[in-house]
Amino acid sequence: MYQGRLMAPALELRQISKRFTLRGGGGEHVAVDRVDLVLPHNQVVALVGESGSGKTTTGLLALRLLASSAGQILLEGEDITALDAKALKPYRRRMQVVFQDSYASLDPMMTLGEIIAEPLGIHGLFTAAERRDHARQWLEKVGLDASYAIRYPHELSGGQRQRVSVARALILGASVLVADEPTSALDVSVKAQIVNLLQDLQADMGLSLLFISHDLSVVRSLADEVMVMFRGRIVERAPTDEIFAAARHPYTRALLDAVPVANPKARRRRTFLNTDEIVALTPRLAASELASQPLLDTAAPQLVALAGNHFVEAIVT
Repeated sequence: MYQGRLMAPALELRQISKRFTLRGGGGEHVAVDRVDLVLPHNQVVALVGESGSGKTTTGLLALRLLASSAGQILLEGEDITALDAKALKPYRRRMQVVFQDSYASLDPMMTLGEIIAEPLGIHGLFTAAERRDHARQWLEKVGLDASYAIRYPHELSGGQRQRVSVARALILGASVLVADEPTSALDVSVKAQIVNLLQDLQADMGLSLLFISHDLSVVRSLADEVMVMFRGRIVERAPTDEIFAAARHPYTRALLDAVPVANPKARRRRTFLNTDEIVALTPRLAASELASQPLLDTAAPQLVALAGNHFVEAIVT
């Protein structure tokens, strides 16, 4: 059984969906629509898209912080979709999250040492003295001095608070980390530092990291694979280098066009497309261009396999 879990992905979402009922009898809003996501062991998968694309909701569904409307969530091959809070608690140690707003996610009345050690107390691990020692060790692991243990969140910069959030998330020894826009509120130099920290910790701990971002430039050096989300659906998925070199979906290309570059000669022409234009430009592919046969009606957009591990939402003609 243990061997079977190792063979399974670290995290897998199968046809996961989330529908919200609109107020006043206005019907439903489909925030996440039949998303399949595979996070392999010891790899980084980036989930990218604009605000409202459904990427944060997908992350919350993966962590069971939001109940899904349909689909399955598997952690190392084990189905955790329907577990109640008590049964889910042991799995919480194995999957953790770093949120976008470090200030809002840290209790202002607790010291940094107390904040980082809190997960150990919740799970009944170690003595109080040992928990304090572990917290100090983790402060140093994320690049802060152990003396910061007696400080409070308001005394830190945004980048320092995000380091504390990372320490709190990983002190339990999680194998899966969901990082939801962890750098979006930081300036460029601090953003790079946090990305480097996550990269180092991921390599040292063998973490499986789901990195959620609206900025493709941030994920380029970090992710092994990029999944692009638009209107609640995955519209393109490929190894990172291939996304940057040969994106096929118009929405992905529009995101790439917005990536800033230092060399003016290398700048892309910005593409401003509205939703209707993106839908109208959905790729049309002949069956002969696909690596495998389409699964659905050829008249409908669907995620199809191209050469290699490249998938794009297209209409098969």
